[in-house]
Amino acid sequence: MSNEELKDQEQLDGAESAAEAVAEAQATELTLEEQLEAARAEASKHLDGYLRAQAEVANARKRFEKQQALARTNAMADVVAKLLPVLDDFGRAVDNVPEAVAADGWYSGIELVHRKLNGILDNFNVKPIEAVGQMFDPNFHEAISQEPSDEYESGVVTRELLKGYQIGDRIIRPALVYVAE
Repeated sequence: MSNEELKDQEQLDGAESAAEAVAEAQATELTLEEQLEAARAEASKHLDGYLRAQAEVANARKRFEKQQALARTNAMADVVAKLLPVLDDFGRAVDNVPEAVAADGWYSGIELVHRKLNGILDNFNVKPIEAVGQMFDPNFHEAISQEPSDEYESGVVTRELLKGYQIGDRIIRPALVYVAE
């Protein structure tokens, strides 16, 4: 081969290698883009998993707090249910004291204990159930009997024999009532 042919051949080889280098660079560039896209997809997947785990922890915490509050309310309701007969007895004692005894100093002590007990129940959000004058509701009232009434319409509570109590939405004891016919 002559010098010129050799130069032409070298130029051709150089052009071919340049073309191969460009093609290889483009292929590498696509591969890098594909790798970047794959890395982004994997990062997105991990972020989604992390966010789901965070939501699961938050939901578990809320469930736990709700269960704790319910357990506290149930425990308090059980204790209050056992104290209600004592409260009832104090109420009957205060309501039915003879006038001769009402002037004695010890009677004011009984009244004070009765008020304090009611105050403690109020502090624990224990509320009496409204009964007289309300429509009978089996969720809050337990009917003992029906009686004729000129004052109330049929189905309305006329008298309360035993006061009912509730904590929030939980009924500790329904009110024992008489209902108008």
